[in-house]
Amino acid sequence: MANNLKKTTALGLIAACAFVGGAQAGGFSRGEADTDILYEDGDIAARAGYVYVMPQRGYDSINGASTSDDDFTQNYSIPSFSAKFRVSDNFSCALTYTEPFGAKSEYGADARAADRNADRAEAILAPVGAGKIPLFIGGNAVLSSQFKTTELGGTCAVSVDAGQGRFSVLGGLFTQSFDYTEVKDYGTLNLRDDGEMGYRFGAAYEIKEYALRAELMYRSKVEHDAEGVFTSAAPLASLPGAFGGPIPLGTQLSSTGNGTLPQSLELSLQSGIAPDWLAFGSVKWTDWSVLQTLNYRITGLGPQTKDFFWQDGWTISGGVGHNFTDKISGAISLTWDRGVGTGADIMTDTWTIGAGTQIKAGPGVVRLGAAATYLTEGSQSTAQGADFNATVGGDWAYAVSASYKISF
Repeated sequence: MANNLKKTTALGLIAACAFVGGAQAGGFSRGEADTDILYEDGDIAARAGYVYVMPQRGYDSINGASTSDDDFTQNYSIPSFSAKFRVSDNFSCALTYTEPFGAKSEYGADARAADRNADRAEAILAPVGAGKIPLFIGGNAVLSSQFKTTELGGTCAVSVDAGQGRFSVLGGLFTQSFDYTEVKDYGTLNLRDDGEMGYRFGAAYEIKEYALRAELMYRSKVEHDAEGVFTSAAPLASLPGAFGGPIPLGTQLSSTGNGTLPQSLELSLQSGIAPDWLAFGSVKWTDWSVLQTLNYRITGLGPQTKDFFWQDGWTISGGVGHNFTDKISGAISLTWDRGVGTGADIMTDTWTIGAGTQIKAGPGVVRLGAAATYLTEGSQSTAQGADFNATVGGDWAYAVSASYKISF
């Protein structure tokens, strides 16, 4: 059917555009562990990659008035590395590194003013000691926030012959770190968890002659219990009885927090459809409804929450690839991702067009990719848990990627 399309080429065709497109998946999703290297030929293979993403999302209006604030989303990068070792014909293992989740935002003057006004209104209504903002009577706007996770894992595959192809069972463990920083008018909060364990397992069936593969992969959720410090940027009033007086500028207060990052399940399919042509697609469910709030406590200032109230995410992707020559191939894909926001913030549906190429160069293989993502319009409202009302129009995000693989 598609005998001229080798398995390794098929994998490269998909990854060249899917890797860069997947970097803009829903919620806080970023990179995925490169377990596909387990299917590469050779006893030893290694691949290093880098993705750079440029989201351009900003508010159109805040509390019913137009705004001139710049985009609140910030550019970010995703490094990755994987290495495969074939122990026998039926057993291989891979080491992988990536940054699976993250976010980075900076807010303009209008958004900060709206945030402060919301805090003032809450301070008037809430009694001191109620646990939220009444300590910050002047308003305590978010200036910037970011968090990053890293994943270091090992995944193995046990394979047996089955019919015309091979059936594989995959599984492994990973450790995931979490680092969160939020800068507000009254101080900076940093929370860190150096590592919590998670696992993945799945199954796959492939017939190399037809570049056919079906894989189902599950990745577990990870619950983080983080510790850190809050550094005050102004004199603060403490909770009654906490310190017996004001908290001076520059005071560092111990802090703790907890939250869960989601489990996911992905079905990936590919098949040769004609000589030198390949079709591929995937469906992924991500349990973003597990992220309702981020809960943390600052000594002397009491418990705090950051609201999300997200719903589950769905990502559906499909595309085609083609071998142009023995050394050059290319692919194009289209991806839809359901927005996870429910009104407490703005996380809307997205549509991504990705394109990539694979080039045999020197002793290895180069993959290059690019993607453009359309972020659909949306809104947030105080009635749904937001700090202030806001709208966004249709926006764009862009990404580029590069990787290099060698095998022996």
